[in-house]
Amino acid sequence: MKRNLHAGRPSSGGLSLNVFTEAELDDIHLGSLEVLERTGVWVEADDALDIFSDGGCVVDRETRLVRIPPYLVEDAIRSAPPKSFLCGRDPRQDIVLEAGRVYVSNFDEGIMIVDPRSGEHRHPVLRDVHEAARLVDALPDIDTYESAVHPSDVPEQTASLHKWLAAIENTGKPVGTEATSAYDCRKLVEMATLIAGGEDEFRRRPLIGFGVCPVSPLKLPRDATEVIIESARAWCPDTILSMAMSGGSSPVTLAGTLVLHNAEVLSGIVLAQLVERGCPVTYGSSTTAMDLKLAAACVGSPELALFSAACAQIARRYLLPSFVAGL
Repeated sequence: MKRNLHAGRPSSGGLSLNVFTEAELDDIHLGSLEVLERTGVWVEADDALDIFSDGGCVVDRETRLVRIPPYLVEDAIRSAPPKSFLCGRDPRQDIVLEAGRVYVSNFDEGIMIVDPRSGEHRHPVLRDVHEAARLVDALPDIDTYESAVHPSDVPEQTASLHKWLAAIENTGKPVGTEATSAYDCRKLVEMATLIAGGEDEFRRRPLIGFGVCPVSPLKLPRDATEVIIESARAWCPDTILSMAMSGGSSPVTLAGTLVLHNAEVLSGIVLAQLVERGCPVTYGSSTTAMDLKLAAACVGSPELALFSAACAQIARRYLLPSFVAGL
């Protein structure tokens, strides 16, 4: 098992980037609690509405708005484990997820590729997934494989299954996936259980991790809630990752966008903990600013770096592992 260095924890002198003071983090947290309690989150799926309602939230079935009391949010943060694991086929490549410990993953998910042999700019195929996973497996400074490209030569309804199988066959490192439905989750867990050697071994070392994205502002669509619910039931690590765009789908200020971002991620964490208290979750961010001239996300901008550093700082405050967009 790999245990990389921590960030933001100087022992004999070191470098850290703390965007906010503790008092400012309190303000962001309290602002998010107010948003969740008074404004609420729009939830598309009926089963998720049922879970929120049974858990003590105020649910308006007509508008599909869920208002989450602050005590439920605080309880969900406390019940989410501060440490979890991402496991690969090779146990030596397993990694420990905890606040502050740093690992690197590849970017996901590319919809076009430059053919490494011909130079052609084209849609990816399943062979590209095999080769991307082998490349990540050979690079010592990349610790996990995320779905690098989306194959266009397999049925769209089962693309998530093909992608994950192609990746797990070609790397011993932990493999994340882009599941988009309860069906995807159940089938992927079934596949991973077979590869792990049975349910007991899979429960000890789950060979799959999931990730979902709320839709800003303040929406939990059906695909997100289905994956949250199924991954919690399977006790698989799940990253709840907001992709708010400051100036577009969220406030133009750093602090205002982080209040919204935090509320979206916390709503997903609450849902997961209401399904299975203590299930592993990861605090995620790919939030950045919108280019007001081009109406496009500014990926790789200084604003993204600030958002990512701030979200990692918030996750540390909650004692949760984080997954943030970076380089």
